Amino acid sequence: MTSHILAIAVDCPSDQVRTLEEFWCAALGLHVARRWTDPKGVEYTELAGAGPVLLLQPVAAPKAVKNRLHLDLAPDGDRDAEVARLTGLGARVVDADPALPWVVCADPVGNEFCVLPPR
Repeated sequence: MTSHILAIAVDCPSDQVRTLEEFWCAALGLHVARRWTDPKGVEYTELAGAGPVLLLQPVAAPKAVKNRLHLDLAPDGDRDAEVARLTGLGARVVDADPALPWVVCADPVGNEFCVLPPR
């Protein structure tokens, strides 16, 4: 028996779920597929489209350390143009080392991701 990835859970402050919804939907061409509330009253948001499902998971504690897992994005076109588009949506550049082919960015709540050259 094996398992498969059902969704990639993205932690976010509970008061910024809508901000991340808007960012990731615009960034990846996703849409809100559904919302549901767990028995403890926490509302989750599932973003779907082409590619894996992102599950926005509200958390009470603020982000304190670097992500242990991150997304690598490969744009359809120019990497730098995509970084500019994403920063226009609310991302920020964390590290743009010219010796590396990727740019490290963070979403509006600080979750890191990389933008690579097209593949």
